[in-house]
Amino acid sequence: MCAFDKSRKEEIFTKAVRAGKRTYFFDVKVTSNGDKYLTITERKRKVNQRTGEFFYEKHKIFLYQEDFDKFTQGLSAALNFIKTGQLTEEESKVFDQIDEAELLSYLSDFDEAENK
Repeated sequence: MCAFDKSRKEEIFTKAVRAGKRTYFFDVKVTSNGDKYLTITERKRKVNQRTGEFFYEKHKIFLYQEDFDKFTQGLSAALNFIKTGQLTEEESKVFDQIDEAELLSYLSDFDEAENK
């Protein structure tokens, strides 16, 4: 599904991608001052173990225009690594620029979330 809808004030474009039990939504929205940004939502159908009823679990990220290039570089590097098992020299440079304290904080948050 791909749509462009001027009648919805904030959301101006959406693309839904079905992938197994998950659906990904790529929505372009506009802030009140006219800046565009992207939201990526993952929706996964799950079953409540007690009631047997279906529900949807959602996760969302917001990506702003000033971050598009860095996000794209990081995503490309991760996908390339999955495919080849290694980073290119250029991709290595991008990751070398990440602040070590920021990375350690991220990894700590990730470990805490995994252990819950």
